Amino acid sequence: MKKIHVGPALLFFVLFSNSCAISQQGKTQASTNKHPQNTHSEQTKTADKGAKQEADKAEFMGDIYYYGYGVPQNYKKAAEWYRKAAEQGNALAQFNLGNMYYQGKGVPKDYTKAVEWNRKAAEHGHASAQYNLGCMYYHSKGVPQNYKKAVKWYRKAAEHGHVLALHKMGNMYYQGKGVPKDYTKAVEWDRKAAKQGNASAQYNLGCMYYQGKGVPKNYKKAVKWYHKAAEQELAGAQYILGNTYYHGKGVSKDYKKAAKWLQKAAEQGHADAQFALGVIYHHGKGGVLKDYKKAVEWYRKAAEQGNALAQFNLGFMYYQGKGVPKDYTKAAEWLRKAAEQGHAEARALLGKLF
Repeated sequence: MKKIHVGPALLFFVLFSNSCAISQQGKTQASTNKHPQNTHSEQTKTADKGAKQEADKAEFMGDIYYYGYGVPQNYKKAAEWYRKAAEQGNALAQFNLGNMYYQGKGVPKDYTKAVEWNRKAAEHGHASAQYNLGCMYYHSKGVPQNYKKAVKWYRKAAEHGHVLALHKMGNMYYQGKGVPKDYTKAVEWDRKAAKQGNASAQYNLGCMYYQGKGVPKNYKKAVKWYHKAAEQELAGAQYILGNTYYHGKGVSKDYKKAAKWLQKAAEQGHADAQFALGVIYHHGKGGVLKDYKKAVEWYRKAAEQGNALAQFNLGFMYYQGKGVPKDYTKAAEWLRKAAEQGHAEARALLGKLF
């Protein structure tokens, strides 16, 4: 879900007073020869303008209480003000109220009401509400799961340039959810999001170039997009980028750079990167010094997250006494965990050694 958006800062409201003009007879007589003015239309316009100002004011008061601008933060009062504006047709307030129901802030959490208010805002053309509505159809929040309706609302938001919706459209075409699977269209939508700086779309675009899906296979272009995503701290992209440097695909083989990117991903808790970093320290690659203690450290982090390869290697380190004191009991413990996940070498070693 998107965050609450801040409305226009309507700090001052101009009060208009009727001014009394002295009529001159000549001007009055002249006006009688003209068509009568449409006073009803003017009154309607004035009333509409006044109603809009009131709705904008209520929406802004909601922002004040939501964020605590000059007053104690109070989600309940924020919701009350948003409701007043939303009931007068203010799309931003409708969107904000929908988010409050989704998050359970100031009101009881209620996905059905979140859908109701986001739909009202979406029908007014509010792009973030359209995106939210797509997500609720996708994840079955307040409505039955419906990928076709999710695509309908994602598309509307994407046509407004909404970057998350652009990326979602790419995913829907890639997975074939709500639309026929089409890698070419997946590339098209993700490219639009990637150019706006969306890290996940940049990563996806890199994968499609790497795999040759929707575009000709091109490792250099894959690396270009992986780099963009990795620089935004996307752990998956950092891991893949580390692998490309390790194997020399699209770039010259460089173990130091491989270690650099793998470490960044590993420090974010990426289990496969932790295992790969352990391998680099275990064997000492391309100027990275062999360090069994660091290898064990990273194997352990990955193993504790259930990575079977790391569990096997950690068990073997205990068996050999590399980086840790030799300990057959711990070796058996970690080898058994790997074997339970179907690791064939772990099973064989357990049978042979224990």
